[in-house]
Amino acid sequence: MTPTDPLGVFARIDRDFLEAPDALQLFLTVTVGARAVRLSPQESRKALYGPRPDTALRTAVWRQAVSVAQREPVGRDSTWRLLVVWLALPGLYRNLHKIRRRFGVDRTDLEAEAVLGVLTALDAADPSSPDAGGRVIKEGVNRMWDYANRTRKEVPVVDITAFADARDAVIAAYEPPQPPGGWELHLTPPPLHGGLAATLRFAESRTQREGERLGALAQRTGLSHLVFRARRHEEADLIGTLSLLPAGGRR
Repeated sequence: MTPTDPLGVFARIDRDFLEAPDALQLFLTVTVGARAVRLSPQESRKALYGPRPDTALRTAVWRQAVSVAQREPVGRDSTWRLLVVWLALPGLYRNLHKIRRRFGVDRTDLEAEAVLGVLTALDAADPSSPDAGGRVIKEGVNRMWDYANRTRKEVPVVDITAFADARDAVIAAYEPPQPPGGWELHLTPPPLHGGLAATLRFAESRTQREGERLGALAQRTGLSHLVFRARRHEEADLIGTLSLLPAGGRR
């Protein structure tokens, strides 16, 4: 038996199944010819993959395992369905390693696809079929190959959203040092669907002069900030509010 990857899905199923209290109480009673054979999970697996295969016993084990799993009531812990998956694991390994060597696909993803394939095939399997187990394993193998072929065609790209969020976070966290005695200008448009109704233009020299004048006025009057109304001309509608505050001060 091929050793399992301690971090893989197969390994977790192997460990969880063998450590589950119910697993120790599971027995398959199979009929081979005129005799009935009672097998534990370990004995059932040995009958399927042992060095001296018994075709009749192998067929009987799969028939009984699939039949009991399909009759398991919905809402239980699905112990019998887990048994079928556990019995199928050794049959999945050869293709698992072949696919990994050829495509370099992540093992955990392949194992997850295989388990989904086995469970899907189990629901549609015919227990009376002489190859019920082979069909269940084949569906798991096909899911692994399909996943590997899809992955091969995928091209990794940068996560644009994560990249933009990281960039914006860096930009937002950075604030250039404010010059002493500087001012901040904030524009607040009115709550209209049309948005700002005019273009505001500032000439550098006039802005400097007005800023110095308004700043001196604010200091003399003791105001923390000055608020002005911006209009296109005297008779026009209000297009927004300009707030002039000391740089770095409370907004």
